[in-house]
Amino acid sequence: MSTQKKAFTWAGWVIAGLITLMMTFGIVTTLTNAQSVIDNMVNKFGYPQELAVAIGITQLCCLVLYLIPRTAVLGAVLLTGYLGGAVATHVRVHDNFAAAAIVGVLVWLSLYLRDPRVRALLPLRRPLTPGEPDARS
Repeated sequence: MSTQKKAFTWAGWVIAGLITLMMTFGIVTTLTNAQSVIDNMVNKFGYPQELAVAIGITQLCCLVLYLIPRTAVLGAVLLTGYLGGAVATHVRVHDNFAAAAIVGVLVWLSLYLRDPRVRALLPLRRPLTPGEPDARS
């Protein structure tokens, strides 16, 4: 059983690493005011260019909180809110929002796999109590 938990933990950290790579790319391009990011923010999504640094810092803070085990749940909640805003922004301009939605799901999958407290809080299946009929029968 401990091997399975260790595998869950490793899988969770691998997914968290992939999320970190994707988000770090976005953070760096946002904080350096890359022309493609500014064009998207201003021309496509309608945000003022002055918000780029604030958005990048917000992303960075959420990601750091998510990667620290003690604050990972708070980070996941904040990342979910941030990514929900990204989904809403894409939907508003009739753009593909799948990437932001998938990253949001991966944030919670990663946390579920690497934190036994989250698995206990959100079990995929609860154990049967004695005398309770089995749903499979």
